Amino acid sequence: MFDQEWTGVPGQPLVTVAMPIYNAGKYLRLAVLSIVRQTFPDWELLIIDDGSTDSALQSIADIGDERIRILCDGKNKGLAARLNECIDLARGKYIARMDQDDVSYPERFEQQIAALQKDSELDLVATRAITIDEGSRITGVFPSALRHDEICARPWRGFHFPHPTWMGRTAWFRDHRYTEPAPYFCEDQELLLRSYRQSCFVTLDEVLFAYRIRGETNWQKLAKTRSAVLKIKMRQFVRLNQWDFALLAMAAYLAKIVSDLFTRVRRGTLNPGDDVGDADVESKWHKVLEDLAAGET
Repeated sequence: MFDQEWTGVPGQPLVTVAMPIYNAGKYLRLAVLSIVRQTFPDWELLIIDDGSTDSALQSIADIGDERIRILCDGKNKGLAARLNECIDLARGKYIARMDQDDVSYPERFEQQIAALQKDSELDLVATRAITIDEGSRITGVFPSALRHDEICARPWRGFHFPHPTWMGRTAWFRDHRYTEPAPYFCEDQELLLRSYRQSCFVTLDEVLFAYRIRGETNWQKLAKTRSAVLKIKMRQFVRLNQWDFALLAMAAYLAKIVSDLFTRVRRGTLNPGDDVGDADVESKWHKVLEDLAAGET
């Protein structure tokens, strides 16, 4: 299937890290290094290139870690399809999500694995996350709920459960998988909406991830994403005869559109993060960056 594959060391790692990439550019190296520097060492990293046209993979060519598997087939299939390939190829008991331009804190895997092993009922564990800009400066804290009942309290409004921070049981991912073709930039929300009634989610109450938001808001893309989310909600709620949820979903959609228009008129940039307001969060992030940079020298 792939014209390049590094199978890594023999044996079965505990965690498979799923990282599809497409034109990751200058951010890929930092993302990969943040996995290599995890305090928990028993993982494999699946980097599946989705037909990139840049040279990002060359930036990690010198990272000689046998736990990294790079797979390329020259095709552009989309994120959901590549994530399903990661699910099929995973050798680990757990699957961790990772985006090409984000940063995992060193203790992320260690803490998520501890939570999953402590509670056999858990399916997915996320973490709190800061948002960062193109220069790796903190812009906010990503909104998130902690307990399953809080995460899923208002499915008509969506789920505050940051996708790139997920770690879950491989069996759960194989039971549910990502829908193909994926809805426009909301494959995670579709999966959560489809699975939350039969699953258990939690978010660790500690910032262990940096979520990068690049450039100015693409309002056309945002509008298409809002519309795609509404469609999957309406389809799901109508199918289950949850007409009250359907009406609430429509109201939530209209409220977001009005909010977007107001922000756009003011010529602002939509920032999904809340204000940081915490010196410890700032200090910890700078320490993560410093440690990653120190490892390069």
